[in-house]
Amino acid sequence: MSATLRHPGTVLTDHVFSVPLDHGRPDGERIEVYAREVVAAGKEHQDDLPWLLFLQGGPGHGAPRPVGPDSWLGTALRHYRVLLLDQRGTGRSTPVNRQSLALRGGAPEQAAYLARFRADAIVQDAEAVRRSLLGEGHRWSTLGQSFGGFCTLTYLSHAPEGLEACFVTGGLPGLRAGAEDVYRAAYPRVAAKNTAHYVRYPQDVEAVHRIVEHLSGHEVRLPDGSPLTVERFQTVGMLLGQTSGSDALHYLLEDAWIRGASGPELSDTFLEAVRAQVSLAGSPLFAALHEPIYAQRSVSPLGTRWAAHRVRDEFPAFDAARALAAGEPVALTGEMIYPWMFDTDPALIPLREAAHLLAERGDWPDLYDAERLSANEVPVYAAVYHDDMYVDTAHSLATARAVARVRTWVTDEWEHDGLRVSQGKVLDRLTGMARGEV
Repeated sequence: MSATLRHPGTVLTDHVFSVPLDHGRPDGERIEVYAREVVAAGKEHQDDLPWLLFLQGGPGHGAPRPVGPDSWLGTALRHYRVLLLDQRGTGRSTPVNRQSLALRGGAPEQAAYLARFRADAIVQDAEAVRRSLLGEGHRWSTLGQSFGGFCTLTYLSHAPEGLEACFVTGGLPGLRAGAEDVYRAAYPRVAAKNTAHYVRYPQDVEAVHRIVEHLSGHEVRLPDGSPLTVERFQTVGMLLGQTSGSDALHYLLEDAWIRGASGPELSDTFLEAVRAQVSLAGSPLFAALHEPIYAQRSVSPLGTRWAAHRVRDEFPAFDAARALAAGEPVALTGEMIYPWMFDTDPALIPLREAAHLLAERGDWPDLYDAERLSANEVPVYAAVYHDDMYVDTAHSLATARAVARVRTWVTDEWEHDGLRVSQGKVLDRLTGMARGEV
């Protein structure tokens, strides 16, 4: 029986669905997928209220845990009954992490299991949920944030009959962009975000230099006991793609040093803040599947092969040792996953061999059907952020031109997290476009 509770202004209902691990084998192993239904208080018995499925960014992140009609949810609840889906492997769905994967067997078995957690399987889960909640013949709309937008294009490719309309924020993928293409486009964007940060906070050039010099000559460990190397520290640049990320990075650097018994050393406050940024204990699927979400056999038949790591050599600005020697700012990295992460992060070390197998796999099914998308009949309203650090704007606009019935709103008012931080303004704009008001 579904559990229901009330928050201020909202009514929340739990749903758990049993779905095949492999939808191609419906009689095989099954897993659970969890979803939370949210409706505005007073509308819970309004049977004709249309449904909006929220597809979270990631991969590997659970859906938001609402405490009321705040942020974009308040805007959505004016028009929809919202379903917050914990995509397979995340949140309250059957979990995937070092603990559960240990039950699968060796690295080959673990890699085969992980391969079942991409967008194509997520879409098939969503269709099973739609049929269970709405019944055959009833459609719903979707809101896809970031990776959720990637899932949306997969949905439109493989099951558009279930969709009424689609809203996408910061998540139109390159339909024919392999992992190398993605990172070759990403590094210059990340470099530009670094430049903008150092213009805003010029004192941080020296602050980062000092930290990098210290890490280069000392063994430093985070509070969880894992090593903090120069390359691992550089990944705090992930912050720079968020609306207030540059400020957050500056404040993190402010707390870097404390005087200890043997002189200046990196403070526990700083090291814990860095651990919170670089640890992937809460989202191991983000690391294991981050490059495979771009893998399609017709695009990259040789596999992804740690594309971010290989392509990085083409951009010497991210070579910290070279930058120090030249007296130049050290560039921090962004949304990249590197093989050494599976040697340093305690949550990822047990996944190391499986991750390497996934990186070498070349027979990934295609996620997008270009021919079907060119004849798409489902209206799509997409916010494309002009300076998005995580998703390439040029790739997004090329996709918008290739897919029928896509209408874009290109804006530099918000960063990639605009849906979350705009207090509903981003979603309000998109739903207004759908209603013909904009």
